[in-house]
Amino acid sequence: MSEDLKKTGSVGHEKMSQEQQAKIIEVRKLIGILSEKETVYCTDATISRYLKSQNWNVKKASQMLKQSLKWRREYKPEEIRWDEVSKEAEIGKMYRANYCDKHGRPVIIMRTDRENSKSLKEEIKHFVYCMENAVLNLPPLQEQVVWLVDFHGFNLSNVSFKITREISHILQKYYPQRLGLAIMYDAPGIFQPFFAMVKVLLESESYKKVKFVYSNDQNTKKIMEGLFDMDQLEPAFGGKNDTEFDMNKYAKRMKEEDNKMHSLWTRTNSLSLASLNIPSSDSTGSEADSDASNNEKTLGSSIPNPEKSLEV
Repeated sequence: MSEDLKKTGSVGHEKMSQEQQAKIIEVRKLIGILSEKETVYCTDATISRYLKSQNWNVKKASQMLKQSLKWRREYKPEEIRWDEVSKEAEIGKMYRANYCDKHGRPVIIMRTDRENSKSLKEEIKHFVYCMENAVLNLPPLQEQVVWLVDFHGFNLSNVSFKITREISHILQKYYPQRLGLAIMYDAPGIFQPFFAMVKVLLESESYKKVKFVYSNDQNTKKIMEGLFDMDQLEPAFGGKNDTEFDMNKYAKRMKEEDNKMHSLWTRTNSLSLASLNIPSSDSTGSEADSDASNNEKTLGSSIPNPEKSLEV
């Protein structure tokens, strides 16, 4: 694997310098009094991600975080439940895999040929639900998520510049430093003009995380072998796991995840926030669900400790 890709997987919770800790304290002063949920959200690790995204500029990071908190107050992403997005998810166009990459990063699968949405609002809600769910399942010492985008069967009617623009905005402004890698697998030539338009929406750091991989290219195929256990990966991405996406099993798993999310916030709000010591965390999953129970044990699927799981 290239040194560049190794770096994309190594982002965790590095020990912060005194100067960085001082900047975190400055941000806390600038954002002011917070609600209980906002206090839980604004851990040192979360503030650190906002600072990193703004090159450790305290003023810019504070403004960005304030906007993110405003969005979370209004949109309430942690309150979105499976029943609200199940219609969007029913054909398996986007879902959290039941495996991680070799760096422990959660994996979100996207199938470009399975578009069924008639509503920008509902499609965005489904995307946010998937991101929140992936973050909920992040393992210790990992902060990022991997996207795997399957382009088999793609045509231009499968993409919308408006939706792509909105997703790019949400990801970069409200989930800074969360994207570890976005793998475009077997993207056809007709996608390139669209991607040329999309590039203008991406910040430099986000753009660098987009990698094009082709099944007929031995060099790019090595990226997949370096990042994933090929026995877990689907054939669409060159893997050996031919278990089909099962909507019923996935729905059951997501309802269990909803309970975890509810329990997490309920338990957290019942605790004395002054006693909380919340380090950051991050993890993942797909839908070869016949092995889901074993994989979920690996990922720590029991109701998470609020001291480990509120890094968004």
